Amino acid sequence: MLRRAIRGALITGLTAGLAACGGGGGSASNTPPGTMATMALTMSDASADDWACVGVRVLSIALVPAGGGSPVTVWSAPTPAPYVNLEQLDQLGEILGNVSVPVGTYSGALLTIAANPGDVVLTVAADPQSGFPLAGGTNVPADAIQIQGAKGSAGSLTVGVNITFDEPLTVSASTSNALDLEFDLAHPAFIVGHTPPAAAGATLWAVNFNGPVRRLAVPDIARLVLRHTYGTVSGVDSDSLTITKDFAVYPATNPETAIAGTQSLTIDADATNGTIVYDLDAGTRTVVDNFSGESSLNGRYVRIAARYQENGTLVAVRVWASSEFSKVWLSPEGHVLHVDTTNDVLTVLNEDGRGVPVTVNASTQFFFRAPANGSADATPIATGTAFLTNHDLVRGFKVHVSSMDPLAVPMVADTIDIETAAYGGHISNVTTSGFTYQSAYLFQSDNYSVNLGYIADTLANGFDDSGNPIEGFKWWNFTFPTTLTFGSGATSSFAAATAGAVDFGGTVGSLPAWGGSVATWGDGGANPSGWYARDAVLVPTPMPLGSVSTAFAASSFAFTVAGGTMPVAVEVSTTMGSATLVYQIDRNGGVVTVSPIDITTAQGLGAITSGLVDGAPVKVYGVPQAPVAPGTSGTLKAYVIVYYTGTMPSM
Repeated sequence: MLRRAIRGALITGLTAGLAACGGGGGSASNTPPGTMATMALTMSDASADDWACVGVRVLSIALVPAGGGSPVTVWSAPTPAPYVNLEQLDQLGEILGNVSVPVGTYSGALLTIAANPGDVVLTVAADPQSGFPLAGGTNVPADAIQIQGAKGSAGSLTVGVNITFDEPLTVSASTSNALDLEFDLAHPAFIVGHTPPAAAGATLWAVNFNGPVRRLAVPDIARLVLRHTYGTVSGVDSDSLTITKDFAVYPATNPETAIAGTQSLTIDADATNGTIVYDLDAGTRTVVDNFSGESSLNGRYVRIAARYQENGTLVAVRVWASSEFSKVWLSPEGHVLHVDTTNDVLTVLNEDGRGVPVTVNASTQFFFRAPANGSADATPIATGTAFLTNHDLVRGFKVHVSSMDPLAVPMVADTIDIETAAYGGHISNVTTSGFTYQSAYLFQSDNYSVNLGYIADTLANGFDDSGNPIEGFKWWNFTFPTTLTFGSGATSSFAAATAGAVDFGGTVGSLPAWGGSVATWGDGGANPSGWYARDAVLVPTPMPLGSVSTAFAASSFAFTVAGGTMPVAVEVSTTMGSATLVYQIDRNGGVVTVSPIDITTAQGLGAITSGLVDGAPVKVYGVPQAPVAPGTSGTLKAYVIVYYTGTMPSM
């Protein structure tokens, strides 16, 4: 749940719809033939706690010209099409390539996703949330995965996803260009488990790409944190490496092997701060400001931590090289599952749903990815075991561990890249200087209580809803970007917003404010070290399955849950851009159909009015709002409402 909260810090609305994917080439409207530009093309995801691997095969990506005309295919998968594990992309960009695109303006994108049995891979996390129906590490059989909206003939099934951009994408030859397509794994309608009678107690999983895929704005390409990229070196010159992009096989093989891509990437040496080169075969570490002495890299597999420059070029921060792909792959990448401060052991969740123990010693260096600052990106923020003891690395962080001997048992970490510093939990002790997060994991040893200060008022911190740069701490309710609060008074209003809770009474009781924050190392002012909150997002709390007690009318309804003694009112937004997401789930026999309901339209309002009648089963995800008077239950500001028709849900 905490990682789902953190990803709210990047979500600004969901506008995707489902359509058949158009094909073919073509040129952008009003673009002279042959006028091309380079565009950074990446994929990212909003992570989900219950999965270690959500592997999908994207076959092609096309852009839709704003002025009409055929879609322009800008990327096609190699053969065989590799899986991309979306779970590894928590706030990270997976580089698909720097692709060539006709100059012009585009209103949307068309994705073609493979939809045959086995084209979606699901592996359960090692420690899923309480009540999850599958054991940790389970590989879901292909026949238990139902891909919604698949079309075509057997063996060639695909799903077409039509993404309409919130704002047009303008591709220019004179500026850097970037497109990041995000899969929101935390979206309640993305992966829906159900247990139909015909399945004899087995859980089937409906995977729905209609809604959870969207464009994620990249206002500053130099601040985009990239996942380590894999490739085979095809050329070395004094200034740069040229690699052909490689992808790993999913589920992982032993030894892990690579699928060769077709996209070529040129990555420069860091002439200012130096690029660290680790030769995993020779066991050496060197720092270079050019690649003139690194001809031995030619033909070898590499893993590269890179960053974009403002002009769209890539610069290598660190490079790991080996003649064996498994060596550059083996160092675990994933979310931190456990931190054992007694034995100085970090457990990192890998793609197979397995926790990999890694020993931290006095020489282990910790890096925090800060691509906008080349010097900070290349400099360790700490060395040694005290970093664990001080709760400076906790469960939920996203890391990539590297070892000069990845085959050693136990593996000893030489470096740990912190790609996402995510804190979260119950919010308390809020003042205008800081606040406390108290985590609530099932395993007590994973829990922490951490006091975070706010970043300095002068630190650049993203953009407002109109694209204007902002500074200082910001906060909002999950997925309600139009209510973003920043600037003068942001900390005091945050304190007021976290003072209350909703109360169902009975055994359910009060549900207090929860939140999550993306932290940065140093406050950007007088304090150069320590974690500080860039933002805070109040999390939509998933309520138990309930039933409607007061039918939907005038943008609200009330519901009760088992064990509660008081109904709770639900506020529903019908405002375009921040409307509550509503889904109707129909289950008849063994078939589940997930239908998005657009409540900004008269038809959508009619559907939700018909669905949310007295006694109807309903699931609500909402942000608690404080009671207005003692003895009242408070309200929920609804983010997602799911109501059911047909066979009652069993989970």
